[in-house]
Amino acid sequence: MSPYIQSLRLRTLPLSVAGIILGSGLAYQAGSFQWSVFSLAFVTALCLQILSNLSNELGDAQKGTDTDQQGRAAYGLQAGTITEQQMKKMIGLFIGLCVFFGAALVWCAFCGEDQIVNTKSEIINSLSFLGLGLLAIIGAMTYTLGKHSYGYMGLGDLGVFIFFGLASTWGAYYLQTQTMNWEVFWCGIAIGLPCVGVLNVNNIRDMTNDQKHGKRTFAGWLGQTGGRIYHSCLLIGCLSIFTLFGHWWVLCILPIWVWHLWYIWTHRQNLDKQMPVLMFSTLVVAILALF
Repeated sequence: MSPYIQSLRLRTLPLSVAGIILGSGLAYQAGSFQWSVFSLAFVTALCLQILSNLSNELGDAQKGTDTDQQGRAAYGLQAGTITEQQMKKMIGLFIGLCVFFGAALVWCAFCGEDQIVNTKSEIINSLSFLGLGLLAIIGAMTYTLGKHSYGYMGLGDLGVFIFFGLASTWGAYYLQTQTMNWEVFWCGIAIGLPCVGVLNVNNIRDMTNDQKHGKRTFAGWLGQTGGRIYHSCLLIGCLSIFTLFGHWWVLCILPIWVWHLWYIWTHRQNLDKQMPVLMFSTLVVAILALF
């Protein structure tokens, strides 16, 4: 596999669009849906995820966190197949793509068929979502990149919850309907919980190495047992919220998540294989919640 493709971390992409699919699907059920808005939101989310992956790899490499790290495949910088300069060029490319598709999304959602912003609410909505897009780009880059990366201060879980759960679901719904309701509010929280769970598995897997290199994570603070209790609560919380709002079909994923939790609790090694399980099953949950 090309080292460039490997560094994109394609297996993470389904997780990045779970909230977009959920929010857009709820908007469709509310009778307001545009394929153009959905498509642009979908592509923008993918670009932001890839930007995050590339920045994460560069940040960890610069801090030495990825050196001889066990339990997962080595990516381009760690393996020496991509130089730091090449990685920076890739990051610049995806910053440009995020800006382009994000701006097109805001234009399509709020400017109307005649492409003229002519009301105060349209101006406010446009500026608000452009600002949110800027924050998303900054958040994607500064998880591990830079001197004050929030992923090294134990705030990674909060960042994932906000961007993958709340902003993704609420934003996708509002872009389609320009309204909000309590069901969408709680659905955004629900889908954000297993998204945090993916990061938590990553942090449990890397706990020893992270602590060695000064990377503080919430799982590292909780410890091996506490991190697993926290992980169980995230998945149980997700299913509980969805079922409380009548989205019973999400319970179809219960056997997979029971097996997933059994594996997490009974294994200290080879946790990396559980990350795609949770990523893809979270996407399935987002789809099941629409039935």
